[in-house]
Amino acid sequence: MNDEIRLATPDDVPRVREVTDAAYRPYIERIGVVPVPMEADHAANVAAGRVFVTGHPVVGVLVLVPEPDHLFLDSICVHPDVRGTGAGRALLHFVDAHARALGLPEVRLYTNAMMWENQKIYPRYGYELVERRAEGVYDRLHYRKVLAPESGSGAVRG
Repeated sequence: MNDEIRLATPDDVPRVREVTDAAYRPYIERIGVVPVPMEADHAANVAAGRVFVTGHPVVGVLVLVPEPDHLFLDSICVHPDVRGTGAGRALLHFVDAHARALGLPEVRLYTNAMMWENQKIYPRYGYELVERRAEGVYDRLHYRKVLAPESGSGAVRG
């Protein structure tokens, strides 16, 4: 797999949809509703510059929304065929780097409480559980990660 993570283009939209659907489809039965990322307007998100992808063909997808005080990680997924290859880890590291590049001090996300795999993954990458909140038919766990400044990035004083 190519480790490059790049901004998605309109040509990527069909594959973004395929990867998202393949990654989230197994959760439909467990949570009893279609996960929100499966119903997203992928073309609009790509046009807005919110979607980043990795792989040729695309095997990993990020949807990132900059807010005034944080970067919102709207969706992260990898195709089931590449789970365990490090694609997800690379995407999560990219999220941190992208937030820093935008000058944002933290990353926020939520996940469905029934997606218990995520409850193990996010804390390993520095995310802390902030709250559990029902939003319509969705029972969501809200996480945040405060980004420490990168070492060596400060001004040199004489």
